Amino acid sequence: MNPLACASGVDLIMDYLEGLLAPDVRAAIESHVAGCPRCAAFLESYRATPEILRRATAEMIPADLSESLLASLRARLG
Repeated sequence: MNPLACASGVDLIMDYLEGLLAPDVRAAIESHVAGCPRCAAFLESYRATPEILRRATAEMIPADLSESLLASLRARLG
């Protein structure tokens, strides 16, 4: 595989994380990320996203606030 550029690697991130890439493509990504701090940070943030979303959606808003928000939305729509 040709040397990987940052922009072309972004298109492959999901397949990379799911282990769907050919070994040579995977090796090219790993080689690039090892020498590119921006891509290393991007990959790490991409890996962390599911856990961040799990924690964010696990929090419940108080019932009175939920009802107030729903009432406000209904009033605007209706």
